[in-house]
Amino acid sequence: MIKLAAGRIAYFACVLFFLSLVTFVLMKLAPGDPVRAVLKADEGAVSAVDVAAVKEKLGLNMPIYEQYARWFAGVLRLDLGQSYTTGRDVVDILMERLPATFFLMAGAMLVVVLTAVPLGILGAKYQGRWPDHISRLIALLGISMPTFWLGLLLIYLFSYHLNWLPVMGGGDLLHLVLPSLTLGFVMAPEYIRLLRSGLLDTLSQPYIRAARGRGIPEWRITVNHALRAALLPVISLFGLSVGSLLAGSVVTESLFGWPGLGSLAMEAFTQRNYPIIQGYVLFSGLCIGLANLLSDISLGYMDPRIRYAKGREA
Repeated sequence: MIKLAAGRIAYFACVLFFLSLVTFVLMKLAPGDPVRAVLKADEGAVSAVDVAAVKEKLGLNMPIYEQYARWFAGVLRLDLGQSYTTGRDVVDILMERLPATFFLMAGAMLVVVLTAVPLGILGAKYQGRWPDHISRLIALLGISMPTFWLGLLLIYLFSYHLNWLPVMGGGDLLHLVLPSLTLGFVMAPEYIRLLRSGLLDTLSQPYIRAARGRGIPEWRITVNHALRAALLPVISLFGLSVGSLLAGSVVTESLFGWPGLGSLAMEAFTQRNYPIIQGYVLFSGLCIGLANLLSDISLGYMDPRIRYAKGREA
C-alpha cells in the first residue's frame, strides 16, 4: 500500500506541474494586455514609460521561462503571487472566496442526492413502467438543459413570478437555494442513469434472489444489499464531479452573483488578472486530485475486494 500511495502522490505531483505549465503558457498567449487592464486605460491613453514601469513592477519584462520559474518557485512556497488589480496575495483571495464555493458545492450535491437516489431506485424497481419513464424524462431534461438557461428559468419562476427567493447575492441560505438547484439539477442526470443501471444489474444477481427466497422484506434488500453495491460506480463518479462542480460554478456564480471562486475567476478573466487565474486553475486541479483520492479510499472501504486487490498490488 505504501508503494501504491507513493506512486499516486508522484503521479499527482506531475499532473499539477504539467497543469501549471500549460496554464501559464496559455495565459501568456491569450489576447489582451494585462498592463493596460491594470492601468485601466485604453489603447494610447497611457505613455510607454508608464507601461514599461508596470511591466517591470509585475515582472512581465522578463523572458517567459524566467517568469514561469519565478512563479513556480513561489508555488512551492505556497505563494501564488499578488493580484494585478488589488495587490493582495492570491492565496488570501482564494481562501476568502472558498467558503462560498464550498457551500454552493455542498448544496448542489445535496440536490443531486435528493434527486438521483429516489429517481434511480424508482427507475430500477419499476423498469418499463411510469415511474421509470418519469425518472428517465427528468434525466433527459437535466442533461439537455444548459446551466445558464435553467438558472434563468428558475429566476423567472421563483424570483420574478412567485417572488419567493432572492435573485442575486450571497447573504443568507435563501440566496443559496437557486444556485444549488441550478447546479445540482444539471449534474443529477448522470447519477440517476448510473444508479438505475447499477441497481438493475445488482437486483438480477443470485444473492438478491436468495435474499428474496429467505423472506427478507423488499425494501431491506434494496437498501441494505442492492443499493450499497450499486453505489460503487457512483462514488467513482464523485471524483470527476468535483471538476464539473468547479467548472459549473463559474457560470452559476456569475449568473446569481454568488461571491465564490467561480465569479472570482470570471472577474479575473475579464481583467486579465493572470495570477488569480493561474491560482484558481492550480487550486481546482488540487481539489480534483484530492477528490479522486477520497473516492478511491471510499471504494476500498465499501468494497473489501478493491482494498485487498490494492494491497496485493503494493
